[in-house]
Amino acid sequence: MVVAGVDLGTECVKTVVVDGDGKIVGRATVPTRGYFQDCFQEATGTALQEAKVPAAQLAAVCATGFAASCVPIASQALSETLCHARGAWHTVKKEMTVVDIGGRDPKVIHVDARGAVTASRSVRKCAVGIGTFLMFASRHLDVHPTRLMDLATSAAKAAPVGSYCSVFSEVEVIELLRQGSTAGEIALGCMISIADRILEIDHLENPIYITGGVCEYFPGVVKALAERSALSVEILPEPILAGAFGAALYALDQARG
Repeated sequence: MVVAGVDLGTECVKTVVVDGDGKIVGRATVPTRGYFQDCFQEATGTALQEAKVPAAQLAAVCATGFAASCVPIASQALSETLCHARGAWHTVKKEMTVVDIGGRDPKVIHVDARGAVTASRSVRKCAVGIGTFLMFASRHLDVHPTRLMDLATSAAKAAPVGSYCSVFSEVEVIELLRQGSTAGEIALGCMISIADRILEIDHLENPIYITGGVCEYFPGVVKALAERSALSVEILPEPILAGAFGAALYALDQARG
């Protein structure tokens, strides 16, 4: 038996294929561009190639994420909260706080020792677009997104970048460049801005595990979050796949009946 979970986000589309034992046998991540349906086909085709199984063999497909409705073959669609919590708990198997930092809206999810979600809160509407904001900052600082962390660590101080609104923060980045702040100071300010947005969502309780693509591409955000919260923060293995993996596990439940 094989099933698939698909997480269609605003920055990336991820597909995970698991076997009857819940083991990942195929995975793929593609940048979101054009139509979500095309990205789904590309990611799922690549994951199935790695798994060495045809699409017709899939017993169930569960979709999650911003564009979950764009998967025509999905047998069910579930929230990002449920799927990230399921993927994280299956990996760690203990009570935890899951912080999902994706391209659009970060979430703080409290998960009990049995893997059930006990509470979940998302960032306020005007502060969404975490990954998009960081991509914007990278472009204006003229560096590849993965180098934003290098810039941040080179700075002795952070430039003031607000956390309240993504649009305001983008304007501040441009203003700071005009005023002559260094690229490193602005990069560090951006990392702190994201960390503060997360801390404003809800209280964090140890142990804390981070999921989502932002921590994979922008690890400085996790470093800033640990420093600002004075808590121990760990990144889940393959964090960008956590939602798709959780969706795949729900698909497996459905296939088993």
